[in-house]
Amino acid sequence: MGRFASTASLYEHLRPPYPREFFRTVAHKLGLTKQSSLIDLGTGPGLLALGFGPHVGRVVGVDPEPAMLDAARRAAAGAGRQLTLIEGKAETLADDIGSFDVVTIGRALHWMDRDATLARLDHLVAHDGAIAICASFSVTDGRNPWLDGYNEIRRRWSPAKLWEEAGKGTRTHRDLPAFFRGSAFRPAELVAVETSHNVSVEDLTRRTLTYSSSSPDALGENVEPMLREIGELLASFSRDGVIAESLVSTAEIVKR
Repeated sequence: MGRFASTASLYEHLRPPYPREFFRTVAHKLGLTKQSSLIDLGTGPGLLALGFGPHVGRVVGVDPEPAMLDAARRAAAGAGRQLTLIEGKAETLADDIGSFDVVTIGRALHWMDRDATLARLDHLVAHDGAIAICASFSVTDGRNPWLDGYNEIRRRWSPAKLWEEAGKGTRTHRDLPAFFRGSAFRPAELVAVETSHNVSVEDLTRRTLTYSSSSPDALGENVEPMLREIGELLASFSRDGVIAESLVSTAEIVKR
């Protein structure tokens, strides 16, 4: 069972959402059409694959965690979408999978073997294709005044090693020039879409369980104490049990 197995049922509903405007904006920027093909590496419950689905033709999702693929399969069925799902790692995809007009990767790049992934991307990305490294997260400029305390509580309850790994993932995501150095690919453009939404204190509290460093598997018997502490913090920032969260959804466009 993989590290994200215990988060699969929560991930798709509780992580910061990608708004429709984000998918429209990125699809327009990349010139995607119904003739375009897309493969989503580390697809999880299929958030990117399904979000971009209306803007392309063929969509493939790849993930090593069966529980995540089950969540993606259910989401696709519920949305009435066609989605091909492959259990496995991006680095070990077979050569005969072909090439794609766009390769999307969410917050999964730091889990991938760099050299093997770069070699595979060279085959996966069509000649005029692109890679879109995507993320959606709470803005950190003070518009979410609860965020610093929220993350501090998560850090205190998370095993130190896993919190360090989470920090490594953030650094990898931010330093894409270093990741792609020595390859044929270069970051070309950043697309950012800001939105806001209302989220319940309960859902924002439980979002902590969707991260590998504070998942139920990682925390064990500390799950309930952490949730209580975070719930108490968020209650002081809420109105009728709801918090207005400011979000930014980003796509770093990488091309040859």
